[in-house]
Amino acid sequence: MTARELHMIGNAHIDPVWLWQWPEGYQEVRATFQSAIDRMEEYPEFVFTCDSVLYLAWVEEHDPDLFARIGKRIADGRWQQVGGWWIEPDCNLPGGESFVRQALYSQRYLKSRFGVTSTVGCNVDPFGHNAALPQILAKSGMDAYVFMRPGPHEMALPGPYFWWESADGTRVLTYRIPHEYCSSGTDLGYQIDKSLAQLPPDVPDLMVFYGVGNHGGGPTKANLDSIRRLDATGGLPRLRCSSPREFFDRLVASGVDIPVHAGELQHHAVGCYSAHSGVKRWNRRAENLLARAEKWASVAAALSDVEYPLADLTSAWKLVLFNQFHDTLGGAAIEPAYEDSRDQYGHAVSLAGEAFNRSVQTLARRIDIQQEPDMTPLVVFNPHPWRLVADIDFEFGGFAAFGARAVDDEGNPVAVQRTRSKATVNGWRRRLTLAADVPPLGYRVYRIHPAGDTEGAPAITATDTRLENEFVALEIDPSTGWLSSLRDKVSDVDVAGGGAHGVVIDDRSDTWGHRVRAYDKVAGTFAPRSVRLVEHGPVRAVVRVVSEYGSSTLTEEYVLGVRDRHVEVRVTLDWHEKQKLLKLRFPTALSSAEATFEIPYGHLVRPANGSEEAAQAWVDVSGELPGGRRAGLAVLNDGKYGHDVLGGDIGVTAARSPVYAWHEPKELDPEELYTFQDQGRQEFTCRLVPHGGDWRAASVVRLAAELNQPAFPLLESYHDGDLPAVRSFMAVSDGSVVPTVLKAAEDGDALVVRAYETAGRACDATIEVLGRTVTASFGPAEIKTFLVPHDVDAPVVETDMIEW
Repeated sequence: MTARELHMIGNAHIDPVWLWQWPEGYQEVRATFQSAIDRMEEYPEFVFTCDSVLYLAWVEEHDPDLFARIGKRIADGRWQQVGGWWIEPDCNLPGGESFVRQALYSQRYLKSRFGVTSTVGCNVDPFGHNAALPQILAKSGMDAYVFMRPGPHEMALPGPYFWWESADGTRVLTYRIPHEYCSSGTDLGYQIDKSLAQLPPDVPDLMVFYGVGNHGGGPTKANLDSIRRLDATGGLPRLRCSSPREFFDRLVASGVDIPVHAGELQHHAVGCYSAHSGVKRWNRRAENLLARAEKWASVAAALSDVEYPLADLTSAWKLVLFNQFHDTLGGAAIEPAYEDSRDQYGHAVSLAGEAFNRSVQTLARRIDIQQEPDMTPLVVFNPHPWRLVADIDFEFGGFAAFGARAVDDEGNPVAVQRTRSKATVNGWRRRLTLAADVPPLGYRVYRIHPAGDTEGAPAITATDTRLENEFVALEIDPSTGWLSSLRDKVSDVDVAGGGAHGVVIDDRSDTWGHRVRAYDKVAGTFAPRSVRLVEHGPVRAVVRVVSEYGSSTLTEEYVLGVRDRHVEVRVTLDWHEKQKLLKLRFPTALSSAEATFEIPYGHLVRPANGSEEAAQAWVDVSGELPGGRRAGLAVLNDGKYGHDVLGGDIGVTAARSPVYAWHEPKELDPEELYTFQDQGRQEFTCRLVPHGGDWRAASVVRLAAELNQPAFPLLESYHDGDLPAVRSFMAVSDGSVVPTVLKAAEDGDALVVRAYETAGRACDATIEVLGRTVTASFGPAEIKTFLVPHDVDAPVVETDMIEW
């Protein structure tokens, strides 16, 4: 018998949601786990490998006897819990903090119930893996990782196993599963043959996964009988029931040379970056509202007797994590599954909203606000640990017959402007825009007074096609709806280039976008119907462009504030095309462009070749203008993930309309009634940031964070209090370090601060938080977590992402 050894990994990949809704997945988990336990009684050599800690929590809540039997098998090593995450999420679309929470709640659950944690990460089914994962895995207690997609035909790798390295230099030992993670329930000869055909012949130890999967089932008697039979033939490498942990340990102990792969693992199913705009928007919104709620709940708990709502926020996060399951967030599930997802995201957002409201109301009622005749106080809360200069919209019902003027806490005049109310009523309800300036993670009180029938004079040059302030000037081309000029006046560079803007693509691919690398089959473009100035005042000016294509309407409002160095584009899309895709293209005049994409807790440079790519809240192109000057354009968003860069032009995938859960090679029946995705109205916002030179100097990361977590205005009343009219609770010294998390520690009387380095350059940073000081040296792209005790005599310590 050959010395080669195949580690046979018995598993049951379970999709809790896909071609079914979650209650069916819930039941299948219990049935599959019962089957795995039964097989252990019948086959003493059998080892079962399980991921997705949520499934254990489901069993615990409804079948305590089965849960106890699983616990015994975990203790004797025959039930191997890998993954260490709540679910197998999409590994491109969730924000960086979501990946941290996948491990935070899961590893703590495993430790509390079974006294173990997962040391091997496992995401066999997702559609690609972002480049920051090695650092997140390692700082969550996992030193190895198992995946399957992209396959060998989609991405060449140095071998079936390799050290996977993230931008900060962290490495985890990684293995790509050959052939499939699941098998039939019959003889495994075919599964083994197909797997060996993808593997090098000279590697001593390899892993082959088997077991009925997707809808669960797990290893069958026929599977296990065939392992015994095939091992006895002697014609194959030795077959043994094993685990990923044992495989990786033997691999390291063997002393074989292990190559290194740095960067992301892509591409598979690029249509999932944009399928189902709704779930993408729900996810982005929930992530940001939870982060905001945690920050202000931490402040309120530190300053008052209001208890930090740890249980509610944990429940909300777990709902978000569940809906980040790769088929759900990837847009690949059946239509009814998104009714469940909408409700679950809604519940998470509601819990976050309650926690946030309780916190800011608790603080606001303690601010000392003295009564003045006909004055309405407005408290503006900034969720970011840096100064926020932004225009704030709020609904207002006071002194309806008059205009408004505003002053800050020191009595200085503040520009205010009337805009369109969300309420379509006569007179008494209005919407105002105020030019706010709020300290880091803090608040400021503004006082709103009646001002007769007039407001201040417009402070921006504006016509139906032109907007200009001190920093930015733009000219809209009425024939395309895009800009014929977009000039950063500070650097004196004009980055706009000619070309179509609202580009409709013919997209006949299935829901996943299988076999697609770029969306480039142009079917037509949106044609502008009207371009006109709709708002012009002392705070900002707005030009509205309405365009049409087929049965669809695209409305874009270009917004320029007096103090803005960027242009906001507020998009309302009423989409009624089928098997088509809408690209909002932002052409530039740049050549030799470098394309940089935000990824979870980091950024990545990719080729500007037009391929569809996943990105978080921003994409930048930087290159040369005619004449050789360096310049760039960043496009920011608050809910889109699919992007491309072709040359110097950025494309944002705004809508995509495949049939729900349609998988090739199934052909669509022209006589059948199908439901197509993204039909109807949706809203989102982009920001255009022109800049000279490097994107880092243009505060792109901070501007994207401000777009996704805007300031919050709260109308107040008069009352005495012990808090001043302006206050800051947290600030960071270095512009490239972005603190993303302020929360209560899972254990003990402390706060948790998490921050990451955004520019790819080592630096030192100081974070002041509620009277404590955090000082640290950050490596390039490094994520750091700190425990900050409330006891001022206890030291601040750096910890891992599990807070151990």
